[in-house]
Amino acid sequence: MTMDANSEQATEARARLTAERERLETTMQELVAGYRESGGISTLSGDAGADSTQADADIGLQQDIQHQLDEVDAAFARIDAGTYGIDEVTGEPIDPARLDAVPTARTNID
Repeated sequence: MTMDANSEQATEARARLTAERERLETTMQELVAGYRESGGISTLSGDAGADSTQADADIGLQQDIQHQLDEVDAAFARIDAGTYGIDEVTGEPIDPARLDAVPTARTNID
């Protein structure tokens, strides 16, 4: 089963994915701007260990956001390939409510 890349369903999926991409890019920009404004690793707390831990958390958050952006790109590719909304494990359609909640979903939830 495939989805027509020009269907109304594909258009709606692209709109959801575009909104998600914009949200993630804004979050990433805010994170990077905050990091730059603080001059990188902040030592305001007087606790270098805590400051290093915060920097590690920020880097982890950036990596997570990048992963989510990669998932958005992969979902766009599935739309173009006509496989968006198809469970990658079972080949069955993914529940539309799941795709509404998680537009990058690759599988159904059992």
